[in-house]
Amino acid sequence: MQDIVDVLIIGAGASGAAIAWSLAETKMRIVCLEQGEWMKPSEYPSTRRDFEEGRNGAFAINPNRRARPTDYPINEDNSPIKVANFNGVGGGTVLFGAHMPRFHPSDFRVKSLDGVADDWPIDYETLAPFYDLNDRMTGVSGLAGDPAYPAKPQVMGPLPMGQSTMALARGFNALGWHWWPSDVAIATTDYEGRAGCINLGMCGSGCAQGAKGSTDITYWPQAIRAGVELRTRARVREITTGPDGMATGAIYYDAEGREVFQPAHVVVMACNGIGTPRILLNSRSERFPNGLANSSDQVGRNLMFHPWAHITGWFDQELDGERGAPNSYWSQEFYETDLARGFVRGFCLEFSRGRGTAGTAVAGLATGRIPWGGGHHDAYRKRHRRATGLGVICEDLPEAHNRVTLDPVLKDGNGIPAPKIDYTLSENSRRMLEYGVARASDVMKASGAWDIEIDSPMALSGWHLMGTARMGDDPARSVVNGWGRTHDVKNLFIVDGSIFTTSAGVNPTPTIQALALYVADQMKRRLGSLFD
Repeated sequence: MQDIVDVLIIGAGASGAAIAWSLAETKMRIVCLEQGEWMKPSEYPSTRRDFEEGRNGAFAINPNRRARPTDYPINEDNSPIKVANFNGVGGGTVLFGAHMPRFHPSDFRVKSLDGVADDWPIDYETLAPFYDLNDRMTGVSGLAGDPAYPAKPQVMGPLPMGQSTMALARGFNALGWHWWPSDVAIATTDYEGRAGCINLGMCGSGCAQGAKGSTDITYWPQAIRAGVELRTRARVREITTGPDGMATGAIYYDAEGREVFQPAHVVVMACNGIGTPRILLNSRSERFPNGLANSSDQVGRNLMFHPWAHITGWFDQELDGERGAPNSYWSQEFYETDLARGFVRGFCLEFSRGRGTAGTAVAGLATGRIPWGGGHHDAYRKRHRRATGLGVICEDLPEAHNRVTLDPVLKDGNGIPAPKIDYTLSENSRRMLEYGVARASDVMKASGAWDIEIDSPMALSGWHLMGTARMGDDPARSVVNGWGRTHDVKNLFIVDGSIFTTSAGVNPTPTIQALALYVADQMKRRLGSLFD
C-alpha cells in the first residue's frame, strides 16, 4: 500500500490538469492517476505525409477503433453517436480541434428562460474570472469585441482567415448574419515558451509544433514543477470507502497489471462523462449498493452529446485545403431560442477547412462525385483544395434515459466492466439539426459554392461527453453541489464534463476547465471546513 496523500486526482486530461495545477499552491501532497501515457509529439500523424491514414489508426478518435493498450472498450451499439476520447496525459486535448468557445450567460438559465431542463446552481459571472485564467494558462487566441458574448479579454490575436474563411464570410455578409473569429487554444505568436502555429497539419491528430494548448504542455509542466506527482499507466478500478461513508482512496492496476491501493484524504474524479460514471458505478459496496455517490440514481443518467452535421461546399477558386486550423471562425446567429424555428435552444456554426489530398479522393469516390475511369483526374482536380465546410453543433437537452451503465459481459484488459451507452436522439435535436443544415446550406449558396454536400456523420461526433453526474442544489436530482462536491460523500469531488447541468451549443472544454479551476478555488477557500 502507498503512503496516504492529501488529494488523489483520477484523470490527467483537461480538468484533472487544471485542478492539479491550482491545488498545487496549497503544498498538499497531490497524486494524479492516469491510465494512459505521456505522448511523444514526434509520433503524431501530423509529422508525416500520410497523416490522413494515421488519424484512422493509432490516433483515431474512437477508442474501439484505436484500441491502444491504454484504452478501454465501450459498448455503443445502442447509440447513433459513438464516443470520441483519448487516454493519455492531456486526455482529449491531445486530439481536440482546439476550439475554445465559452458558454453564453443564457446557457446557465435554460429553465428560467425556456422552460426546459434545469438551471445551473452557478452562473456565467461566477465562472468569468476562471474562464479568463484558463485562457491565459492555455494560450487562447481570438478577437475581443464579439457581440455574441459579454466583454472578455484578448490573450492573443486571432488566427488568419485564409481563403476558406474569406469565402464563407462573403456568404454570411450577404445574408447579414453574425460571424467572428473564434477563441481557439492555438498560439498565433510565441507564447510562454511555445512557438506560434505554422499550419503543420490538422489539429485533430496532435500538434507536434506545440502551438496547440493541450494540457500536457500547458498545465502539467507547471503542476509537476510545483510538486504534483503524476503516475501514468494507472487504470483505476474503484473508489474505496470507509465505515463512515467517506472515500478512502482508489484501487488501480499498474502497467504490469498489479493491483495497487492508493489511500487519500480527498478524491477528485476527472475522467470525462463516460469514465467517471463508469468508475462510480463500479464502486459498489454495502453502503452504496447502486454505485458511489448515486443515492439520487443520477450517476450515468442525462448523457448529453452535441449532435452534429457537416456541410461541404466546392468553389471555383483554390482554397486552403487541409492547411490551417479548423474551427477558427464561428457564427452565433442561431444560438438563442426562437420558437418560430420549431425547437428550443440553438446551435453554433463552426467554419472548417477543406479535405486533405487523400480525403478528397476517398470521399469523392464514396459519393460518386469523382468517378473511376474516364474523367477521374479532371473531376479530382476540380475538387482538390477547392472545398471548405461548416459544422452545425447543436445543444443537446438532458434526458434521463440517455445514460451510461456497466456492460454485463464486456470488460477491459484488467477485467473491469466496460461502459455501455444507451442514447436516443431527441425530436428537439433532430429538428435543430435539420434547421441548422438548411441555414449552413444557405451560407454555402450565398458564398458561391457550385456544389454542396450535406454530410451528417453523427457516428463520428461523440467528442463531448456531458451530464452523467450532474450539478445541482437538490441531492435527490443531482450528484454534486454547486462547487463540485458529491452530495453523498463529503470528500469526493467531480470536475469533468459529467457535472454539466446542460450542454449548451458550443464545445465544452473551456467550461470544463473553468469549472475545475472554480472547484479548486472553492476547496482552497474552504480548507478548514471542507467536509462540513
